[in-house]
Amino acid sequence: MTEIDNSTETIRRLLALVVEHGLSDLEVEQEGIAIRIKGVSAEAPPVYAAPPVWHAPAPAAAASAAPATPAAPAKSSTRVALESPMVGVFYRSPTPDDPAFINVGDYVAIDQTIGLIEAMKTYSEVPAEKSGRVVEIVAENGKLVQLGQPLFYVEPS
Repeated sequence: MTEIDNSTETIRRLLALVVEHGLSDLEVEQEGIAIRIKGVSAEAPPVYAAPPVWHAPAPAAAASAAPATPAAPAKSSTRVALESPMVGVFYRSPTPDDPAFINVGDYVAIDQTIGLIEAMKTYSEVPAEKSGRVVEIVAENGKLVQLGQPLFYVEPS
C-alpha cells in the first residue's frame, strides 16, 4: 500500500484519481491521517467547493488551543474577484527568485498573467478576466486552490 500524508503531492494524486474515475467521494485513512475528497457526480461538471480535509492527531497541548482566524478585510462594494480557473497549486511568480506577477496597488489588464497554477506537474498561466487595480491578495503562494476560488480582488477600471 502506498504511504499517505497531508502533502500537496498526496492530495494532488488523490484528486487525479477522483477526476480520472469520476468518483463522487474518496476517503483514505492511514496511521491517524484521514483525507476525504468530494468529487463530481455524472450529471454535474467538476466543481470543488471545499478544499480537501485531512485530520492528524494533535499534541495534547495544541489540541485545546483554538486556531486563530484572521479578521476579514473590509470589502468594497465595487471590487470583483479574479478567480482560479482550475484546481491546483497557485504560484504568484514564475520561480521562487522572481518577483510576483502582480501586487496590491498594481493595475492589471484583461488577459495579463496574474499567476501560475500547477496541476499534475503542468504549469498553466492564469490570465486576468477583468481589468482594474489590485486591492487584495487572497490566495497563498504555494497553496492548493479550488476552481472558482478568489485569488485576487480588483477595483474595476
